[in-house]
Formats: sequence, structure tokens, C-alpha cells
Amino acid sequence: MTRSAARWCAATPYNINLAAMDVQIFGVKKSADTRKAQRFFAERRVNVHFVDLQEKAASRGELMRFVQKFGVKALIDESAKRFSELGLRTALYGDERWLAILIEEPMLLKMPLVRRGNALTIGAAEDTWKSWLAA
Repeated sequence: MTRSAARWCAATPYNINLAAMDVQIFGVKKSADTRKAQRFFAERRVNVHFVDLQEKAASRGELMRFVQKFGVKALIDESAKRFSELGLRTALYGDERWLAILIEEPMLLKMPLVRRGNALTIGAAEDTWKSWLAA
């Protein structure tokens, strides 16, 4: 380790190797919370793998991770414009049907979906992200 790198590591508020930490962010570029998550991790020099849901939808397996932890209802953004456009306000679907809809219509997801290993968050969760950095 060079002297300047050693000085930076000593000055950083988190005593871990941030270069080894990777996070995956699912969202869209026009979402303020998604940009906030990207900025949060970029400022802390954490490797970010961004998946733009408008270009590539999240896979069923990836969404299942979030469903298993939070439940399918927690992933649905009922305030989304697309939710109203599709007339889903009165929909009474089961979890499997909602999951299929979320795969087909990623704009219905609460954003961002952030994953670090097995740790997951939905929406802007800075306190949780900070705990990831402190661990």
C-alpha cells in the first residue's frame, strides 16, 4: 500500500476495504431515489453495478430475493403513475400474479432495489447502507 493510500484509509470514517464491497442497484435513471443511492455509494468509492429497469427488467430469481425478505406487497409502488394507468388500484391478485406483473412492468417497483450480497433494501435506506459500510 502506498503512503497516500494508507493516509486515505486512515482518514476514511469506515475502517474496511471499500474496494472489495460491491452493491447492485436496480432502478431507473429518472428516479430521484435511484440517483441518490448511486451518489451515496459513489461518494464512498463503493463499486456499483447499476441495472436500468427500463433497458433490462429484473429476473424472476432476483425479484424473489426481495419477495422472500419483504413480501411482494412491499415491492409495489402504488403511487406510481404506471400503477394508475394499468388500473391496478382495485386489483385483488395473489403473490404469484403480482410477481408476474412486476416482471412485465418494472415501473411498478419501488425504487431503488439495492443488494449487497444477501443484504437487501427497498427505497432510499441510507441508515441501512451506512451500517453495511460500518460492518
